Amino acid sequence: MSGMKEKTKDQLAKIYSDRRARFIEKMKAEKIDAVVFEDNEDHRDPSVRYFCGHPSDAALVISQAGTCVLIPWDENLARQNAFADKIIPSTRYERNTLRAIKAVLGTMKFTSQKVEISPATSYPKFLEYVDELNAYDVLCKEKGVHSYAEQMRETKDEYEIECVKEAARVGDLIIEQIEKQIKAGKIKTETDAALLIERECRAHGCERTGFDTLAAGPERSFAIHAFPGYTAAAWPAKGLSILDFGVVYKGYTSDTTLTVAKGKLSPEQKEILGLVQKAYDECLELYKKDVPIKAAAAKADEIFAKARRSMPHGLGHGIGLQIHESPFVRQRAEPEAVFKPGMIVTLEPGLYDPDLGGVRLENDVLITEDGNEVLTKSKILVLD
Repeated sequence: MSGMKEKTKDQLAKIYSDRRARFIEKMKAEKIDAVVFEDNEDHRDPSVRYFCGHPSDAALVISQAGTCVLIPWDENLARQNAFADKIIPSTRYERNTLRAIKAVLGTMKFTSQKVEISPATSYPKFLEYVDELNAYDVLCKEKGVHSYAEQMRETKDEYEIECVKEAARVGDLIIEQIEKQIKAGKIKTETDAALLIERECRAHGCERTGFDTLAAGPERSFAIHAFPGYTAAAWPAKGLSILDFGVVYKGYTSDTTLTVAKGKLSPEQKEILGLVQKAYDECLELYKKDVPIKAAAAKADEIFAKARRSMPHGLGHGIGLQIHESPFVRQRAEPEAVFKPGMIVTLEPGLYDPDLGGVRLENDVLITEDGNEVLTKSKILVLD
C-alpha cells in the first residue's frame, strides 16, 4: 500500500546511529556523561523513537561514550522495532524504571558523573531521581541537551522527510475520496467523514490518525477545534464546514484542514473565504529559507486587520513525530528565528465567527534551499 520504498535494517540502524552521533557531540561539548529520555503515560517524549525507533513506553539512556540502552515496557515490541546497543526490559527490575536506569548507568564509564533528565520532569519525580541516583549529579535544565534534541527534530533528515511525504500522500488520497463521496451523497454526517479517515489511513499502511479528527458542520465550525471532535450532525451542510485531520506513517504525521463551502453564501461568508485564501497565498511566499518566521505571521495578521478581522491562533507549527513541534509560526517567535531547509511547517490561516461559521485552509510545507514544497493538497472546496 505504501508509496515509499522500505529501508533495510542496516539503513535504519545507520539513520539512528548518525542521529545519536550528532547528539553525543553536543553531550561532549556540555560535559554530560549520560542522558535519560522517558516516554510513558506521565510524559510522552518522541526523542526515544527519534534516537532508536522504539514506538512508545520506554526509557532510553545514551552515554557520552556512545552506548545506547533501551529499557522498554514491552520487550517483544522493542526487539522488533528498536535499534539500540542493548535492550533491558523493565520486568527485570519489577517494572521500576528508576532502578533499571540506575543499573544501566552503573555499567557505563563516567568522568564527571553528570546525568541529564528531561526539563519536563515534575519536581517530585526529580527528587526521586536524585534519591535513587545519589552517586550522580542529576541535572534537569531548561536549556540543556534535551532542548538540543528538540532542535535536531526541528529540521528533518532525508528519512523523516520521506515519512512525512508518505503521510501527506495518503492524506491527499483521503481528501480525494472525501470529495468524491460528498458529491455522490455518501458522506452525510461528521461521523461519516471521520470514520472514513480512520478506515482509509489504516488501509494505506498508516499507524493511526495524527490526532482526534475534527469534523464540524456549519453549526460548529466557528470553533478553532470543535468539541466534541465530531458528532452525528450533517456534514457538509449548507454554509461553511471544516475537516481537520492528519495521518501517521512510521511515526510521522501530516496535518491538513479542508473547508467545504456549500450552497448560497452570504457576502460576509464569501468575504472570509476570500481573506483566508489571500492570507494563504501571500504567506506561502514567505515560507522560505532565512525569512524570519514572525514575518509570515505578521503578514497574515496584517491582511485580516485591514478587513477588521483577527485570527485567534498562530499561522502554523512544525510537524513530525508530534503534531505540534517547533518552530511555531506566530508573532511571538524570536526575532532571530528563521525558516531553515528541512523544516516541515503547517500554513493554516483561519477566521471564525459564531454567526458565519469558520474557514481554515491548512497544508504542510517543506522549506527547501530554493523556496518551498507544498506537500499536501488541501483546499477550500466550493459546492453548489
